[in-house]
Amino acid sequence: MRAPALLSGGSVRVWVLPMAFLIGFTGVAGPPADPPADPGAPGEAASAGGLVAVLPQRPGPPELPTPPPARATDCAKTRCVALTFDDGPGEHTGALLDTLAAHRARATFFVLGGMVEQSGGEDLRRMVTDGHELGNHGWSHTALTGLSRSGIRSELRRTQEIVERETGVRMTLMRPPYGATDERVAAESRSQGLAQILWSLDTMDWRDRDVAVVSRRAAKATSGSIVLMHDIHLTTVKAVPKLLENLAGKEFTFVTLSELYGGAPSPGRRYTRR
Repeated sequence: MRAPALLSGGSVRVWVLPMAFLIGFTGVAGPPADPPADPGAPGEAASAGGLVAVLPQRPGPPELPTPPPARATDCAKTRCVALTFDDGPGEHTGALLDTLAAHRARATFFVLGGMVEQSGGEDLRRMVTDGHELGNHGWSHTALTGLSRSGIRSELRRTQEIVERETGVRMTLMRPPYGATDERVAAESRSQGLAQILWSLDTMDWRDRDVAVVSRRAAKATSGSIVLMHDIHLTTVKAVPKLLENLAGKEFTFVTLSELYGGAPSPGRRYTRR
């Protein structure tokens, strides 16, 4: 391209301008460049020095589960039993959910926040989809009675937050680890909208890792019983099919705790059976 000629004193002077200036001035030096990719956009190609790199996708929030419609179960007129499972979710929880689904049985799971953080929320989301109920079992299975009021608050609140983030569910039940509770635990549970749920029948499955023993003990449930088990033990998970058959043979309906009480129990209050 020829540089522009400028007239001065009747003579022609030729000014040679830098090529970069001419490119910017004329806008015709080569094809226009593509606009730069947004470096923050997931899955977009980013170009630097002629090299193209694909940025990783940012994980989005989990798809929140949809619970099934509420059942019209009146435990004042029906033989109901509430099966409860503590300390999960664990490596055997999925198999337990398969068994409960096959028997159309519902249960309540008191989960540990630390276990949810470790394993993710997939099992919890399936629990909600299958119609089970979620309860707060603290973050680290520490006896709440040995903590300060702020420590109790942290154990419960952190678990509330991670479960709500993973499932969209705001829990209304808690079970103090080891069943250890006092007025401070009751007060903090009340402030967070949590009823205290203990039990009426302890299968002692944490101590006796025996399938036959666990199923036989659970079969002693009566109408209104709250049965304590732990889904972190394989022997317990293997005992569930037999205990479901035994109790179904006695015409029991397997319900969540809210179904057992005909609605959400009162925050802070302690419950052991219907």
